[in-house]
Amino acid sequence: MKKILVACGAGVVTSTSAMNKLQEELANRGISAAEYTLGQSSVAQVESLANDYDLVITTTQYDNEAINTPVINGLPLLTNIGVENIIDEVVNKLGL
Repeated sequence: MKKILVACGAGVVTSTSAMNKLQEELANRGISAAEYTLGQSSVAQVESLANDYDLVITTTQYDNEAINTPVINGLPLLTNIGVENIIDEVVNKLGL
């Protein structure tokens, strides 16, 4: 099972919206919720949590060389502009 961490500025509202859109788009591609789990945090917590996840999606700019986990900018999950590209990237990076 793949683990995805979704992070936003405060770790609540924006990341919840992004998670909902991510789940909806993955389901549209036939990817079951049984194939992955989602975690939620603030961007400030990413460095301490990233090693426990296979992928990090942030809704704000995030540059941290200290983590080895791939990071995707998930802003399109909020704007609905470029969502297909983000979902392609998630599917490819996780092999879903």
